Amino acid sequence: MKKIKVLNPIVEIDGDEMARILWKKIKKYLIFPYLDIKIIYFDLGIKNRDLTNDQITIDAAFAIKKYHVGIKCATITPDKERMIEFNLKKMWPSPNGTIRNIINGTIFREPIIIKNIPRIISNWKKPIHIARHAYADQYQSIDLLIKEKGKLYLYFESENKKNSKKIKIHNFINPGIAMGMFNTDESIYGFARSCFHYSINKKIPLFLSTKNTILKAYDGRYKDIFQKIYKNEFLLKFKKLNITYEHRLIDDMISYVIKSNGGFLWACKNYDGDVQSDTIAQGFGSLGMMTSILLNSNGKILESEAAHGTITRHYRLYKKGEKVYTNPIASIFTWTRGLKHRAIIDNNIFLKKYSQIMEESCIEVIESGKMTKDLFQLIKGKGINKKINYLDTESFLKILKIQFEKNYIKIFS
Repeated sequence: MKKIKVLNPIVEIDGDEMARILWKKIKKYLIFPYLDIKIIYFDLGIKNRDLTNDQITIDAAFAIKKYHVGIKCATITPDKERMIEFNLKKMWPSPNGTIRNIINGTIFREPIIIKNIPRIISNWKKPIHIARHAYADQYQSIDLLIKEKGKLYLYFESENKKNSKKIKIHNFINPGIAMGMFNTDESIYGFARSCFHYSINKKIPLFLSTKNTILKAYDGRYKDIFQKIYKNEFLLKFKKLNITYEHRLIDDMISYVIKSNGGFLWACKNYDGDVQSDTIAQGFGSLGMMTSILLNSNGKILESEAAHGTITRHYRLYKKGEKVYTNPIASIFTWTRGLKHRAIIDNNIFLKKYSQIMEESCIEVIESGKMTKDLFQLIKGKGINKKINYLDTESFLKILKIQFEKNYIKIFS
């Protein structure tokens, strides 16, 4: 089969453990046989991040900004146990967090809908898209332990010293905890525009959820900026498409989501989006069936990332030489969503069609009854463990490759 020529490069970011093994197999079976593409490669495995004092992560993020497309494997964010396990110099920060802060984009997550995979929330018929503001808040906060009596203040020192403020927060009689966090108007404006553009592209309604009744200044700022952007820039575009924008309190929004049929974009602050994206994934069946992209405010820079972790338990079995049954779908879609963006930027209709056919082939194979253990148990129940009824990772990829080539030849013959 003739390879599709991709004129401009993509940034590939390698990861850790079983996700890294999957990554290599996906490239072997599904990427390199069909694409003539230049790769700007960065190894963000935990040992290489430690070796470079995490400079490799920063370099990767700026490379994505330069080339506009990044495709990222799952990586380890070390805790104390992992620090000891890998003999690290320190507990390096989340690579995802570092990249998100440099690109200053919004994370959009979307479930992959498969007809024969039962949904925990059965009334969800259409995808629920999550937009997570991937900047600041708790993820760039300062927190501390309070071990003695004393007063806690919030202090802002203005540059001209005239508008400085010092506000008493609490008088500690006993030990406790404290935290300070922030966000910026610039980032919230970018978040809002990303969400409105995404809604228009998908032709779906947009909801923003906050707790502005409690955090009147902090969450109120999100509400006010979204409303301003909607009124001044997107109202007529939304009316033309017959879609709507609405702000809701987060507790009310959760009630609405649970009862809904889906088919909308839910914009969340950073921490809320982190939690609710996993909730949505499980409601649709599996975190392994979720796409995740990071998109900047003008839609030009995209990083596609695996929504799941590094699958440590499977990796330990793999290292023992045992056959593994890891689901590769989310990692495959990580590649296809990144390549699709490259295709749109470059106006490469063949690359765009390749990405679409690969995604359709994944769905067709699973709906035909051929799948890995996790999906098989979702459908049949965990009590059934006959290996003949589900596929190991390697076998699944080989079957997928055959299905893809059948579909590919139909389109391009």
